[in-house]
Amino acid sequence: MSALEGLKAAIDRIILDPRYHDIFSIVKAARNGAVYGAKVRFPHALVMILLFRSGPIREKLHLIFKATRQHAKNLAKFATVYKLTMMALKHYGATPGKEGPYDTFLSGLLGGYLVFGGRSPRSGKISSVNQQIVIYVFARVVLATARLSVKPNTGLPIISTPEISDKISHHAWPVFASLSWACVMFLFRWHPEDLQPSLRSSMHYIYQQSNDWDSLRTLVWHNK
Repeated sequence: MSALEGLKAAIDRIILDPRYHDIFSIVKAARNGAVYGAKVRFPHALVMILLFRSGPIREKLHLIFKATRQHAKNLAKFATVYKLTMMALKHYGATPGKEGPYDTFLSGLLGGYLVFGGRSPRSGKISSVNQQIVIYVFARVVLATARLSVKPNTGLPIISTPEISDKISHHAWPVFASLSWACVMFLFRWHPEDLQPSLRSSMHYIYQQSNDWDSLRTLVWHNK
């Protein structure tokens, strides 16, 4: 028992040594990326595949596992690339030992290209999981940029003045929400093939399958 305690103490000394902090932060980031990716993707894949995919249960379980594994793996890979690049720029950049003002941008650029910018070597298509992740990030970037543009005294010169900023902030969300739904409904009606597959499936379930029934059972309880 004492030998195990000694080994544990030695390991703790190594992982808590400030000299190795950057290296272990990469390991921790990869671990956290994998865990978070699995936690986020598994319930989403479970619901979407069980509800909207046809086929035997074994095939569905395989698709759920595949989507969960890819999401977890890609977030872990991105975290590793990002942290490694940040560490390299910190030590070998213009000001060694300090983080540069654009290090995060460059590290994200490289990680995004290597992890999420590729296509499947077999089909030549972009992974649907990667599409969803990138679209999610892009939507948050657009929203944050819009907020930043009207931030009083720090955003764009004209619209960031306090009076105009308050008015835009008050009315921007309902305009954004209504235009977003107007556009997606128009696209679903006239160009459904260009929408993301899971969105198209859920909208088909709500708006098209609601047009058909042949009894009280298929009206209320189950689709025709």
